Amino acid sequence: MEFLNRADLIPLLTDWAIKIVLALVIYVVGKWIAKRLTKLLTRLLEAQDFDPTLVNFLGNLVYAILLVAVILAALDTLGLPVTSLIAVVGAAGLAIGLAMKDSLGNFAAGVMLVMFRPFKQGDYVEVAGVGGSVGEIRIFSTTLTTPDNKVVIIPNGQVAAGTITNYSAKDQRRVDMVFGVGYDDDLKVVREVLTRICADHPLVLEDPATNIFVKNLGDSCVEFAVRPWVSTSDYWTVWGDLLEQGKAELEAAGCNIPYPQTDVHLYQANPGETP
Repeated sequence: MEFLNRADLIPLLTDWAIKIVLALVIYVVGKWIAKRLTKLLTRLLEAQDFDPTLVNFLGNLVYAILLVAVILAALDTLGLPVTSLIAVVGAAGLAIGLAMKDSLGNFAAGVMLVMFRPFKQGDYVEVAGVGGSVGEIRIFSTTLTTPDNKVVIIPNGQVAAGTITNYSAKDQRRVDMVFGVGYDDDLKVVREVLTRICADHPLVLEDPATNIFVKNLGDSCVEFAVRPWVSTSDYWTVWGDLLEQGKAELEAAGCNIPYPQTDVHLYQANPGETP
């Protein structure tokens, strides 16, 4: 009650109300300016043909730094000792950093991914056991879109620490296929058929040349390795076409594509012998 009876209560409340409103204005306007500056930075980087992955990462990082500066400015307007607060936050940050070492590790890994660029936005990669197209590298994580349109978020630490397979890094890829034919089939005919379907396909490259050879004498068939080269974007189209055409053309040429089988030999035991 004594506080309510103070003569300077109204001026005090008015002063605090002004500070709070001003702090909110600084926060709202500052946040808007931070977004505008971030967009301006990203547009400038894009105009200079920077990699989209690098642009997204730097944009997120700059926005986070600007937002922290806006919050500190708003707190300073309220009359809080920002310098002392920074020291306290710094000390607390050390303790929090030790507790959140995984998050800091993800941040450091994100910086390494942006610096060394093992992949870029749009590449199809396999990381941490997940395959998909790279969406963006964020401060703490990397997003992938799988072929069935699922978005997978992977911590940057797992991405950088594991094996990265980039299927889009090269313009050309080799399609490794195996066709099995019967032991009684004419191997010259098989080779001619496989060579022809590869040569006739419009997406198979002439250079490097297609390589066809007997890979293995299997339990049920003779295995032919067929290895044409294609543009990376045509990989799965050629794979499906050659599988279908190979089966149809081999059968049309009289070749047999055997099922896995096991030969069982039965012998008649002589009378008096123990089976």
